[in-house]
Amino acid sequence: MSRGNPDCPMGRLALRRCLRFLCAFIFASASVSVSSQQEPIRVLAFYSTHVEQDHVEFAMQAISFFQGIAARDHLDFKTTSNWDDLNPMVLKNCQVVLWLNEFPSTAAQRKAFEDFMEHGGAWMGFHVAGWMESRATWPWFADFLGTVFSGNSWPPLPATLIVDDRNHPATRGLPASFVSPDNEWYSWEPAPRKNPNIQVLMTLAPSNYPLGFKDTLGGGDVPVVWANKKYKMIYANMGHGSKIMDSKTQNQFFENAVLWLGGRR
Repeated sequence: MSRGNPDCPMGRLALRRCLRFLCAFIFASASVSVSSQQEPIRVLAFYSTHVEQDHVEFAMQAISFFQGIAARDHLDFKTTSNWDDLNPMVLKNCQVVLWLNEFPSTAAQRKAFEDFMEHGGAWMGFHVAGWMESRATWPWFADFLGTVFSGNSWPPLPATLIVDDRNHPATRGLPASFVSPDNEWYSWEPAPRKNPNIQVLMTLAPSNYPLGFKDTLGGGDVPVVWANKKYKMIYANMGHGSKIMDSKTQNQFFENAVLWLGGRR
């Protein structure tokens, strides 16, 4: 049997090709191995069932959505309706906390959340998760959110949203604007955009105004999604009613946001 001579030009060329193929195969195998061993993002979603029905409906649909993407995105997605789970023992096993339709109500729950966020935890809050009667209710959270609720539109209506920052990992790939499904929209005071720590990601488009019939937002700068640059967090004003999850574009943002909060983007 004849064999290639590695000392001849043709033999050396064949050897180099074999080595390149072997290196590429090893690299590809290593990449697949790393991907398959990638740790899941540990997400814990808090929700309540004793709150306004429109908020319950949103929470149920949001839970179904995140459960649906969990396998694809490698999420360890868990839920709880027990807000006393907002404690150090539970939170030490979480990377990302979601508040779907309520917020902590006791001093112990609030302190546990503060410590979680101050030590590198991640949070995404929807709609009523950002509601407070006044700054005095929870001063730390007012600073964390960067503002306080001041008003709302009614009844729930769709609205065109401007994507202010399309380079943020949570909004990357989104169009410059899109129509968000029926929602009750909040206004804020002071204006979030005036806070140097706040990075506004989406805003109500001026074409929406006046927005509402019974309660109306008449105009102005009304952000609906933002991040506080001092923390790993995103607040989204969407979350009222059964139509929130009807927008593929908006759902892509929700998915992007959780992946970013979990360190994947």
